[in-house]
Amino acid sequence: MKKEWNLKEYLGDKELYLKMAKIAIPISLQSLITVGINLMDTIMLSKMGDAQISASSLAGQFINLFMICCMGIGMGASVLTSRFWGMQDKHSLKKTITIMLRFVVVFASIFTAITIISPEWIMRIYSDEAPIITHGITYLKWMIPTYICTGLSLTCTIVLRTVGQVRIPLYCSISAFFVNVFFNWVFIFGHLGAPRMEIGGAALGTLIARVFELIFICGYFFFIDKRIRYRLKDIFMKCRDLLSEYIRISIPVLISDGLLAFGNNTVAMIMGRIGETFVAANSVTTVVQQLSSVLTTGVCNASGIITGHTMGEGDIDKAQRQGYTFLFIGFIIGCFSALVIFLLRGPIINYYDVSAEAKAIAWDLMNAIIIINIFQSMNSILTKGVLRAGGDTTFLMAGDILFLWVASIPLGYLAGLKWGWPSFWIYTCLKIDQIIKCIWCYFRLRSGKWLKKIKGQA
Repeated sequence: MKKEWNLKEYLGDKELYLKMAKIAIPISLQSLITVGINLMDTIMLSKMGDAQISASSLAGQFINLFMICCMGIGMGASVLTSRFWGMQDKHSLKKTITIMLRFVVVFASIFTAITIISPEWIMRIYSDEAPIITHGITYLKWMIPTYICTGLSLTCTIVLRTVGQVRIPLYCSISAFFVNVFFNWVFIFGHLGAPRMEIGGAALGTLIARVFELIFICGYFFFIDKRIRYRLKDIFMKCRDLLSEYIRISIPVLISDGLLAFGNNTVAMIMGRIGETFVAANSVTTVVQQLSSVLTTGVCNASGIITGHTMGEGDIDKAQRQGYTFLFIGFIIGCFSALVIFLLRGPIINYYDVSAEAKAIAWDLMNAIIIINIFQSMNSILTKGVLRAGGDTTFLMAGDILFLWVASIPLGYLAGLKWGWPSFWIYTCLKIDQIIKCIWCYFRLRSGKWLKKIKGQA
């Protein structure tokens, strides 16, 4: 007979809350810094007009496509690294890292080649307006070296988090924030004797910050870290015996996150076809969306790490209880974030130097975000944290394919480009998968079928 847990067992685990806070708070602060960087970029570029801010937003979508792929590679690896850390199997942990880094180098090379060869083609995917395309090409050319920098620093950061190393990435992000803002100020506006580069200056400031992150994170990871003790020579270690398990766990994660990235890019394409003003409005709300997800990101990462460690220790019942606790926390965070957006939407929108029409559209988008955010917070913690850490990656991949590409993208396309619906409903249609996945994943959590063993685990 299945054991029934009382409310105290679901929500009264003080040790869990303490462990979650130690992991989630630094990660949330790091996410806040990242949002701050994007916010400053957007505010500074808004002074250059709707075309340049739209160009940076759309060009950034292609770069985000790469970053999400790297997140998929890193988060897929984290399912194994957190589990191996719980099992105290450091040799298998190092093998997982090696496979992960090799995948990153391959993806970085592909994206670099595409950007070098076809920057205009990339921009024409997102917009057919000449000023946006021209500015976007400039932005992309400066950002070419960021692929390898971002790929390595991002995935190494994810691995460090799985073993409890959350402060080092936070310190790096704080430092990178000031580096990025300073060089943006110098090169966008032409201060301290530097040329006035406008959108090119924003890209150059970001590039310098990414190089700084690479030196900081990878320098620590390869030469200083005392927990994992992964060194450069380990890149050449044999890991064929773990490759099949990595592929089984990680490839569905990569596909899921890759489809998410392509979905976000498709959304950007739809918005780009709606017009420059709509894109500028979305650029304003994008930062708000990122800001509202800061706490969710922290808890999401913490839930995945803790679930992985619990599974590695072999306590399946405890992992199930913790899953319900994390779901409840997601609901609370979603409601809190929605309230914050509701209260601050006006001041935030008015702070941007964009057209009156763009501000009106941004207001409608904010209202949709308030509703969607509650569901998104809960499903993110389940899909990117608990269920993924449980090894249920194939199921999650199927959900992403089904709901994003069968529901959200078609409805968003029809609402935005065929039916001409108001901005509120366009955004709601584009994000309808967040609501569906929330319900879908709740029943999966309840079933207990998400709890999977990995190779080598008793």
